Amino acid sequence: MECQGLIVQTRTQQSGFTLIEILVVLVVVGLLASLAVMSMGGSSRDRELENEIRELYLLMQTASEQAVLNNTELGLVLEDEGYRFVAWEEQGSEWKVPAEPMFRMRGLPEWITVTEYVENDTPRLASDEDRLRPDVVFFSSGETTPFELEFTLGRDDARMHTISSDGFSPLAWRYPGSEENSGS
Repeated sequence: MECQGLIVQTRTQQSGFTLIEILVVLVVVGLLASLAVMSMGGSSRDRELENEIRELYLLMQTASEQAVLNNTELGLVLEDEGYRFVAWEEQGSEWKVPAEPMFRMRGLPEWITVTEYVENDTPRLASDEDRLRPDVVFFSSGETTPFELEFTLGRDDARMHTISSDGFSPLAWRYPGSEENSGS
């Protein structure tokens, strides 16, 4: 027997998203992304300023600790184009660039203004003619040269950051909005 074929037509259901649904999702994702960017707050320069200061602050803390641990004097030299760390060499009675890559010369962006207040009558371990004479000395006793470094974006001192020490206390980092010294 031959079966006369019944033609069965099945309607395949198409699955997928409509253009409207895709556009709604894109709008929602865009709104969430813009909220996330705005909630991070501050400009990129503010963040970069804070990152540069954090790096210097941590390097200064490390230099202070290394001076005590290695029983040697380390110094911070502030220059127009940036800063570097130096080490006191007893044999030659002069400041030398240390071998550690961590203490290499580092630059600061030209839009960062650094104002330094360093006590002038403290021991320097070098003559005034020494080209690597440090502005701040981290002594092996744990003391430092009393200093205060102020960092601003150009002339805008409303967002000023300050790294300081009275010579005996640990380094302090004060930043906009902080009333007390902070070690963050």
